[in-house]
Amino acid sequence: MLHIGCHLSCSSGYLAMGRTALTIGADTFQFFTRNPRGGSVKAFDEQDARALCDFLAQHDFAPILAHAPYTLNACAADERIRDFARRTMREDLERLSHIPGAMLNFHPGSHVKQGAETGVKLIARMLDEVYTPDMPTTVLLETMAGKGSEVGRSFEELRAIMDAARVGDRLGVCLDTCHVFDGGYDIANRLEDVLDEFDRVVGLSRLRAIHINDSKNPLGSHKDRHEKIGQGHIGLDAMVRIINHPRLRNLPFYLETPNELDGYAREIALLRSAYREE
Repeated sequence: MLHIGCHLSCSSGYLAMGRTALTIGADTFQFFTRNPRGGSVKAFDEQDARALCDFLAQHDFAPILAHAPYTLNACAADERIRDFARRTMREDLERLSHIPGAMLNFHPGSHVKQGAETGVKLIARMLDEVYTPDMPTTVLLETMAGKGSEVGRSFEELRAIMDAARVGDRLGVCLDTCHVFDGGYDIANRLEDVLDEFDRVVGLSRLRAIHINDSKNPLGSHKDRHEKIGQGHIGLDAMVRIINHPRLRNLPFYLETPNELDGYAREIALLRSAYREE
């Protein structure tokens, strides 16, 4: 079956997100671990986390995905910003240890004129410092569109982080369809070639989640502007090929399209109707 959900607000609590997901036809969801453009975080409610775990098991949910805040930059030139990244990721991983099966996705960061090689080393160092063996959560590097000095704009840069980190063998990848398309990978017309390249460079076994988003901009624009499914330059036909591809169809998909709940419900229903059961 198609495992699909969308991005939900965590402000009402963990269990409330699970219940909301169910009402819109989702069997998974994504949420920000804290204020996405700041650093503030509400007090952790372990009882609420346990209630969510019971709910997810009861309704056969696919793994849920936590998203680190946009302000987390593990390779910033400013040491204070890098320290914030270390503290934030460590705390998020400690909280997520109470939700077995959950994954943590993050944008690798921007090297801010230090160069991609330095950026890769700093990201790997941060992961080695915070990702301890007793933490059960899988950490995912997100594919990026290549704005400015973003690290992760190519499959090679993601692989370099994995190779540089001592914990690299524990890392996975979240492929964002808008980001890779904007980054120059033509998933609309050459999906098989893109997947072959990913497998050669990173390894498809590392691909653990997909952000399924259309793009407001054409191939290779490096803009990162998400669009509703079927209303952008990737197009609905390509999205249908992606969710049904033999190497992708069993992964969890997470919508980050510009929608409210009713829009997400429509997109989930649309993609479910286009999914071909084996």
